Amino acid sequence: MRFDENLAAIHGYLCGDGYVIRNRGTQSHKFYIIGFRNTNLVLLRDFRSRFKKVFGLEPIISKDLDRCKINNKNLYFVLTNNFSYYSREWEIPLLSKKNLRFWLRAFFDCEAWVENRPRQSRLIGLDCCHEEGLLQVQKALNRFDIKFNVKKRLDRDIWSLVLYGKENLKKFQKEIGFFHPKKKKKLEEAINSYVNYRWKIPLKKKELYRFVNFKGVKYGEGRIKFHSIVKASLLDLKKALNKYGIKSKLGGPWINNHGSVNYDLRIRIKEVKW
Repeated sequence: MRFDENLAAIHGYLCGDGYVIRNRGTQSHKFYIIGFRNTNLVLLRDFRSRFKKVFGLEPIISKDLDRCKINNKNLYFVLTNNFSYYSREWEIPLLSKKNLRFWLRAFFDCEAWVENRPRQSRLIGLDCCHEEGLLQVQKALNRFDIKFNVKKRLDRDIWSLVLYGKENLKKFQKEIGFFHPKKKKKLEEAINSYVNYRWKIPLKKKELYRFVNFKGVKYGEGRIKFHSIVKASLLDLKKALNKYGIKSKLGGPWINNHGSVNYDLRIRIKEVKW
């Protein structure tokens, strides 16, 4: 098969929630079915639309809105030539980076979930019984510099793939994303729920003075120290202080007992001439 973005997405859908099956040769009535199971109408319509663009035939969405399928012998053999869609056998085709995006998005639309518990847990997770397939997904995501952890569940013969961290989630959103509307919205909410720890440094002298008194911590003899986990905040403050001739010294990174990284900026009180 010659892959484009539509066929890549179709293949991803079939590996995620699809089936390409035939009945036994001993049965008199033969069927060859290509189907996609999902209860999200947006995904069902996307599968149907892409299928028609590639093969010129339109699968039927069921009355229960839980699947989209077509019975076609020729397409069965086209789709199963060198490929399997069984849960423990599927493989990612050899795809360009552009087309790989569509395969991954379709697969994650089917299999992944988004968790958003601000200050506790924000992640994209995916469980799969096919370890080799999941490792292929991990390798594919590495092409976009998206880092996932893959671990075996202790209680079942299942492997879990987890992505977390604001920058990683933003990168997934930009490079792959979701077409599934609820997952797309939840990922956006998860990213937006992160607190912005970068300081907004005032530029006017009087406001900067108030900021120094509010954020600074006095220590030793005539010294003030500022702490932040965001190095850029202290660099902004250093630049603002330098504008008024106040010298400062940046320290860090420092790592505490919990593994958190922070920085500090130090000034002498006697140099603060407002």
